Amino acid sequence: MNDTPLPSWRKPFGVLAIVAALVVYAVLVASASELIGKLPALAQAPIYLLLGIGWIAPLGPVLRWMEAPPK
Repeated sequence: MNDTPLPSWRKPFGVLAIVAALVVYAVLVASASELIGKLPALAQAPIYLLLGIGWIAPLGPVLRWMEAPPK
């Protein structure tokens, strides 16, 4: 008997979903850069800092889902 579990489809799907989400997020941030660029530099810095870190938070649930054992 072969007790080796079948590979999960979650990891490849999750990676593709993360890459797609990051591309969409990058396009949205890049499209907002014209508006943000009109602000003073001291106002731009915190905005870009938040936008640069903001994409990390939604990854938590996706990564947990990817690593969950198959049911």
